Amino acid sequence: MNRKGCPDEYPISLIINGYEMAVFQLTKYDLDDWAYGYLFSEGFIQEASDIESVIINEEMGTINVALRTHFDEDQVFSKKKHYTAGCGRGVTFFSMTDVKNFDKVASSNSYPLSYLLKKRSEFAQNSSLYLETGGMHGACIVDETGNMTIREDIGRHNAVDKIIGHAIRNCLQPERLILLTTGRVSYEMLSKAAKFGFPIIGSRTAATKQAVQLAKYLNIEVIGYLRGKMATIYTSTGRVENDVNIELAAEMH
Repeated sequence: MNRKGCPDEYPISLIINGYEMAVFQLTKYDLDDWAYGYLFSEGFIQEASDIESVIINEEMGTINVALRTHFDEDQVFSKKKHYTAGCGRGVTFFSMTDVKNFDKVASSNSYPLSYLLKKRSEFAQNSSLYLETGGMHGACIVDETGNMTIREDIGRHNAVDKIIGHAIRNCLQPERLILLTTGRVSYEMLSKAAKFGFPIIGSRTAATKQAVQLAKYLNIEVIGYLRGKMATIYTSTGRVENDVNIELAAEMH
């Protein structure tokens, strides 16, 4: 029997300007990307330059972030926290009502469904931690030239934060990117994608009803069950062309 190694997760404390914000279960790869991505996704920063420094101490299990902008801890900690579902449990400060106030996504780029299926397959083949352990989530961005960048973590939302962190640190333009994920597209996953401005989200599994409703409102294309020659198009913005002779599930209402 070919046994895989166990996936790793560690409790890591996020400290902002000296204040401990929360303890997260994370995989110890690309933690700097995670810090940038999480703080952007949750509205603490607007761009990478808002962060002065990130100091990671794996032995102590801490990520110390110094912000250039003012951090009002009383205002932050008075906001209601929404705990995310799934492995690598996290926390978001955005409710569905908050997400509806995000800017609607604008992008004229379109792609054949066959292209998304091909990239989803390449994503799976190049997810090294998943191949090693069989128990990791991944997030991937595909640019206009087809280049892929992958980040992995025990938590699906952590993996998405890591890839967003990579994108903002490298000044990538969201309207030119596709986001692929191994995890369920829930409302908090949709909110992270919407905050950055991804026009297309593709997943190997399902999207929740709440996520689909938000995606329609924010003009985001969501494609689920990208596996082999399978796909479910949950929303229709005209950005994905069904060029594959397969039956697509009806839209979720």
